[in-house]
Amino acid sequence: MNRDTEEKKSARAQGKASGAKPGLSTLRRVLPWIVMVVVALGFGLHKGFGTLSDFGWMDVSVLCPLGALGTMLASKLLVPRALISLAIVAVLILLLGRTFCGWVCPVPSVAKLRRAFAKGGRTKKDAEEAAARTPKLAPGAPLTDEEKALLAQSCHEAHSSHGTRVFDSRGAVLAGALGSAAIFGFPVFCLVCPIGLTFATILLVMRAFGVGDVTVSLIVVPALLLAEVVFFRKWCHTLCPLGALMSLLGRANRTVLPTIDNEKCLETSKGRRCGACGRACDEGIDPRHPQLGAARANECTRCRACADACPAGAITFPLIARTQDEGPAPAIAVKEEAKTLQHSQ
Repeated sequence: MNRDTEEKKSARAQGKASGAKPGLSTLRRVLPWIVMVVVALGFGLHKGFGTLSDFGWMDVSVLCPLGALGTMLASKLLVPRALISLAIVAVLILLLGRTFCGWVCPVPSVAKLRRAFAKGGRTKKDAEEAAARTPKLAPGAPLTDEEKALLAQSCHEAHSSHGTRVFDSRGAVLAGALGSAAIFGFPVFCLVCPIGLTFATILLVMRAFGVGDVTVSLIVVPALLLAEVVFFRKWCHTLCPLGALMSLLGRANRTVLPTIDNEKCLETSKGRRCGACGRACDEGIDPRHPQLGAARANECTRCRACADACPAGAITFPLIARTQDEGPAPAIAVKEEAKTLQHSQ
């Protein structure tokens, strides 16, 4: 087991002991599988709610936002059902950001099958990328003057749009998906969307075992899904156009974001180095030091990895975070100290 994995497990164990909510993390991990089971039952009983690409009940249904856009571009028409679907999804994203990616989407769960093909349960490259996502600080050491000034800036700019990522390749894939729909007259990406392929695989397997309907699709569809999310690394972070669309709409989101209680945080309350929350985030967000993270706050999937990793239990996800003016005294004290240091230099 590599050092980074050991640090993560240790930090998460401390976080649970300090007030984190492991039950929510367990629910997040099993919820995508529950969704897949419910869809499978719907297929079998012919009374389902559709899939995540087209879900609803009876005559009321909602399309995937990417599928809705692709449908309108392909048909060159403003389709009422697609417009309504887009409006509903846009409101949900404005309220919850990319929560769908962290709690409902089946792709991350299916992608974990990659570990079955990796010796030791995790590839060396995975470990190296996890270690490099955020700068490591020596846990427990006192903050330097420079780090105190940086912390003061971080407290002032919580949930800011900072991030070191310059180019988002998902945006290029999104443009290609929408452009191809307009050019070819049908939403091409829907043919290879891993979300759709996941539920298509479930249906094909059920038909094969249920009614003996075995076709070449039973090989092609699962093979394509595995190629995209298991053998082709980092689909969600580098290629997913749906994630790109949610990130664009989510830039206006200001609710249910990771919020740090400065009275509990080891850096603001004790003046000690930590950085556990930044190292735990798979998206590359650093809740404590947004300017050091690779991604902006709108990339947050509400997976609670940062809250689980926090050794002080200082991170929560309130509906609306309180403003910095309402923040606790430790943050203000750090700010004043940083200002004094800056004036003295």
